[in-house]
Amino acid sequence: MILVTGGTGLVGAHLLYRLVSTHKKVRAIYRNEKKLTKTKQVFAGYTKNSEALFNTIEWVMADILDISALDAAFKNVTHVYHCAAFVSFEPDKYHLLRKINIEGTANIVNLAMAHQVTKLCYASSVATLGRMLNNAPITESTFWNPEAENTVYAITKYGAEMEVWRATQEGLNAVMVNPGVILGAGIWQYGSGSLFKRAHRGLKYFSSGTVALVAVEDVVAIMIKLMESDIHKERFILVAENWTYKDFLCALAHSVNAKPPKALASKRLLNIAWRLDWLKQKLTGKSRVLTKQLTHAISSEKNFSSEKVIKALDYNFKPIDSTISQVGQHYLKQE
Repeated sequence: MILVTGGTGLVGAHLLYRLVSTHKKVRAIYRNEKKLTKTKQVFAGYTKNSEALFNTIEWVMADILDISALDAAFKNVTHVYHCAAFVSFEPDKYHLLRKINIEGTANIVNLAMAHQVTKLCYASSVATLGRMLNNAPITESTFWNPEAENTVYAITKYGAEMEVWRATQEGLNAVMVNPGVILGAGIWQYGSGSLFKRAHRGLKYFSSGTVALVAVEDVVAIMIKLMESDIHKERFILVAENWTYKDFLCALAHSVNAKPPKALASKRLLNIAWRLDWLKQKLTGKSRVLTKQLTHAISSEKNFSSEKVIKALDYNFKPIDSTISQVGQHYLKQE
């Protein structure tokens, strides 16, 4: 039995489809029944037989912070894909991020050891990796810098990684993947899907930094290959290509038949923008869009290398331009 956490998110939903379409016995946990419709949307993007495939999944209502409910979900489980996470860059969400990303991951790996699962795969992020000087390629051995302008999301994902590595020292057989921005169809309300939605409405500005991109199909395929391999106690960067934000946002706009952004958001403008966004949040209570750390991230140039996973699995990533085009077409059909 395979257990998947985060099955109503982008990676989890696409992973579930890939597993059940190859007749794997799968159990998935969920917190909110309404979010199951998002997984169904992802399945529908693949096949007309989506409802039948979706119904082969054994769904269990459980929160990764609820150990008793989780314990029941782990019954007879041999393999675990831990995709569940809370994504936010708002500083005032830090404690919630810690609970879900760090404490939740600790619960998952502890139960995996208690139930003697064969192997676990953890979906982390390139946000937990450090930065090289002179824009040299960032690899799996590039050390995290706790003194850098790290987002609260990155800090808690790094903490979650420490829980996984701690468990491997206690006997857990685990692998980890560090994807860049994951592009995929089916979920448009948040994550990278919301970027296509925003591009369709119209984008005016682009930033000066770079962004690491990868197709969700590649992330899912590599996770499965790693789980079926003898590889353990290793992490792998999953980045197909590194693009400038200008090229990325222009490609997004073209994919949904919208006008591309034409103006550069300078660092000075972004510094003013995040302060105004902070003030708006204080006055209205609305969620933050920009933070100091996020503006730093989207203005920075980083070059991530996936050479390790390419060599380990003899893997070829999908071209990003075709991925953006395909996801944009899916968006236009579903809106």
